[in-house]
Amino acid sequence: MKKFNVTVNGKSYAVEVEEVGAGQGGFTYAPVQPSPAVQAPVAAPQISPAVATPAPKAAPAPSGPVSGELLTAPMPGTILDIKVTEGQPVKAGDIVLILEAMKMENEIVSPKDGVVNKIHTSKSTTVSTGDPLVTIG
Repeated sequence: MKKFNVTVNGKSYAVEVEEVGAGQGGFTYAPVQPSPAVQAPVAAPQISPAVATPAPKAAPAPSGPVSGELLTAPMPGTILDIKVTEGQPVKAGDIVLILEAMKMENEIVSPKDGVVNKIHTSKSTTVSTGDPLVTIG
C-alpha cells in the first residue's frame, strides 16, 4: 500500500492506494471485448394527448399551378418580414423575405432575375424546412 495526500477544492485528504501489477500475484490486464448485441427495433415513444405540444402553424398550401422557380424554406423558423409583392420584378440576390430561425434573422434572397408570381406565406407564419415561400418566374 502506498499513502498519498490529495488536496481537492482546498481540503486535504490522506488516501491509501494499493498497487496492482505483474509483481504482485501475476496480475495481467486483458481488455474485455463486448460481444455484439442484437438490437431490437426501438419503437417511437408514445406522447399522451395531455402533454403533446401544439403543432406550429403551417404555411398555406399553394393554390393552383404557378409557373416559375419555387423558393422554399431552408430551415424551420418564423417569417418576420416579406420584402416583395406579387408582380414585383426582382434581380438575383435581392432580399425576398426575412426568416427568423434560432434567434437569428436570415435573409432569403432571389436565386434569379424574374417577377414574383406568387407569395405562398405571410408575416408571422411558422414554416418548416421545405415549405413553399415564394414563386419567381
